[in-house]
Amino acid sequence: MTPKEGEEWERSHYTPLSERREQHAMRHAHIFLIVGALVALGLFAVPAQAAPVICEKFGSTTIQNGRYVVINNVWGADTAQCIDVNQSGGFTVTQAAHNKPTNGAPASYPAIYAGCHYANCSTGSGLPMQASASGFGSLRSSVSMTYPGGGTWDAAYDIWFDPTPRTDGQNTGAELMIWLNRQGSIQPVGSPVGTVNLAGGTWQVWFGNSGWNVISYVRTSATSSLDFTIDTFYADAVSRGYAQRSWYMTSVQAGFEPWIGGAGLAVNSFSFGSGGGTTDTTPPSTPGTPSAANVTSSGATLTWAASTDNVGVTGYDVMRATGDTFTRVGGGSATSFTDTGLSPSTTYRYRIRARDAAGNVSPDSAIVTLTTQPGGGGGGSCAVTPTTQTAWNNGYVIQPVTVANRGTSAMNGWTVTFPLPSGHTITGIWNATYTVSGGTVTVRSLAHNGSLAPGASTSFGYQATRPNGNTQVPSGYTCA
Repeated sequence: MTPKEGEEWERSHYTPLSERREQHAMRHAHIFLIVGALVALGLFAVPAQAAPVICEKFGSTTIQNGRYVVINNVWGADTAQCIDVNQSGGFTVTQAAHNKPTNGAPASYPAIYAGCHYANCSTGSGLPMQASASGFGSLRSSVSMTYPGGGTWDAAYDIWFDPTPRTDGQNTGAELMIWLNRQGSIQPVGSPVGTVNLAGGTWQVWFGNSGWNVISYVRTSATSSLDFTIDTFYADAVSRGYAQRSWYMTSVQAGFEPWIGGAGLAVNSFSFGSGGGTTDTTPPSTPGTPSAANVTSSGATLTWAASTDNVGVTGYDVMRATGDTFTRVGGGSATSFTDTGLSPSTTYRYRIRARDAAGNVSPDSAIVTLTTQPGGGGGGSCAVTPTTQTAWNNGYVIQPVTVANRGTSAMNGWTVTFPLPSGHTITGIWNATYTVSGGTVTVRSLAHNGSLAPGASTSFGYQATRPNGNTQVPSGYTCA
């Protein structure tokens, strides 16, 4: 997702990413530069496969027998751009006459990718793949890049997720961007929400929404290469409530967004697949029994001893139950978790499981049982105000849904409920978790936004589909 200055710019001036990157790309056949060959009386042969130079705005080609697709994709400008495609797995921007203002969208996104993007699919990628599939945890990608000394640009992965296994059209789940480097006064869409250590580096996490969730990881110290499991970053996005395990990954892309210049930007190598070498089938060890602390009427903090693994633990799942069925309510790479939005005077049971990079899952830990305190909300008075950001024939985005403490004492976690009209389906939510039961949606706060001082407020948002021609949006919100 490209940078922006302020929420209003994003909404009114920034074309959604899939449209701005590829809205015309599928209208054009793959463009190949015909490389001249000396042919004299049959003594010289034409090369079987030449690496093309692509200068057409939306031109693309495949390399390595279709394993990857390379796209020029000058979606945001009419200035010239050419890329020299490397059959071994990359490309170099050889010409880029861009000069775009940095408070707007970039000129292009030249990239290499595996998977499907607007029906332009590589071969053998195994995508789309559901993020809950057993093989998802073993998916890896690597990239090596070269950067020029001048210009204004970012170097970023762009990884797409959709609630369905679609191979064409706009993805409406999540867009996960991983910024290895940037040059100039540019930033991702949205606003920073935290910092995390992943894949051997420290990343500032940004969140925004453009009709789908946009989660950007900006490396605090630039790097020219990265080798990582996709789930390293996706698990973090899931733990923050910005993505869901039921969604499908449709493509993994790596490239550049130039505003000014861009010549010299290069992907030297790119790979995507289920790792290499010997398959890891060893699960992590059982996590330690969780212990509960800071139990209030609406929340509790769990801690546990770390698991070990022959390769490395990538994250933990926190499972919660009030009856016999355990449901994942959060997790991440840390060995602690604060659960919020609980009901007063209610008994909850928790257990923990660990995951590694190959998708192996540990045995469940022993169970800890706790009972929340009576009362609720710390004596605060909760108010909720929804806003319809946008609506179309068969869907809508509600954001912000503002949750405010109108009382005189602190709130320690909040819960918002509302009826979902018949035929409507929530496809994504951000800054909160949710469940749907009997047509009632229950939204709960996360660890970072559950505590509200008197007069303070926070917000969440969600996207939903509805039957064609139905103009309803939810109403009747209540907050506790």
